[in-house]
Amino acid sequence: MADAPARRYTLDDLLAVMARLRDPKSGCPWDVKQDFATIAPYTIEEAYEVADAIARNDLDGLKDELGDLLLQVVYHAQMASEQSRFAFDDVVDAITRKMIRRHPHVFEDPSRRDEFMSTDLWGRIKAEEKAERGHEGGSRLDGVPAALPALTRAVKLQKRAAKVGFDWPSLAPVLAKIEEEIAELKTAIAQDGDTEAKTRIAEEFGDLLFVMANVARHLGVDPEGALRAANGKFVRRFQSIEKALAAEGRRPEDATLEEMDALWDEAKAAEEKD
Repeated sequence: MADAPARRYTLDDLLAVMARLRDPKSGCPWDVKQDFATIAPYTIEEAYEVADAIARNDLDGLKDELGDLLLQVVYHAQMASEQSRFAFDDVVDAITRKMIRRHPHVFEDPSRRDEFMSTDLWGRIKAEEKAERGHEGGSRLDGVPAALPALTRAVKLQKRAAKVGFDWPSLAPVLAKIEEEIAELKTAIAQDGDTEAKTRIAEEFGDLLFVMANVARHLGVDPEGALRAANGKFVRRFQSIEKALAAEGRRPEDATLEEMDALWDEAKAAEEKD
C-alpha cells in the first residue's frame, strides 16, 4: 500500500511556527532578540530576491523567494502582535479593504472603468484616505520611502511632481538637460583637488543620475530593471572573456586591455548573432 501523501502546511501553520520561534522561553534565541529594525534589511533583501527570480524567469526559484518574502510579513506581524498593536489578520483585512476601495470600477460600479483608465482615480482615492487619517496639507512628495533604491525613488518623486504640472512637456528638453548636467560634471572634475571639489563632483554626478531617471520615466522604462539588465550583460560578457582566456591557460590578469577588448567584442557579436 502506497504511503499517504504528506500533509501540506497552511498559512496557519506558518503563523504557528513563527509564534513558536518567537517564544521567549522555548523559541530560537536569535529570533527572539530581533525587532522591526533588525528584520527590515532582510525584508528588503527578500524583495530583491523575488525580483531577481522574475528577471531570470526562474519560476521554481520564485516560489521559494515568495515564501521567504511572506515570512517577512509574518515576522513583522508577529512582533506587532506581541506588542498588542496588530496581528496578521489585521494586515490581511487592511490590504483587502484597500484593494476593494481603490478599485471601485471592479467592485462597485463597472461604469467607472473608463474613468479609472483615463484619470488618476487611484491617486484621488489615495489622497482621500490620507485626508481621512489627518495627513492632508503635507507635501505632494510625502510618503515616497527614503529607503527605496535611489533610481526608483527618483522616478516616483518625479511622477508626483508631474501630476501637478511640474514636468517637461516632452523628452527633448530632458535630453538637453543631460548635456547641461554632463557639462557641469566636467567643470567640477576639472576643479578637482580638495575635499570640497570631491563633494561638488558627487553632487553633479547625482544630478546627472536624477536626469537619467527622468529620461527613463519619459520613455516608460524602469531604470532599475534596465540597470539590472545592463549588469547581467556585463557579467555574461566578462565571463566570456574569462572562459576564452582560461581555454588558453591564462587569466584576465595575464591579458592586456586590448586583448580583453577584442574578446569582449567577440562576446558581443555572438550575443547579437543569437
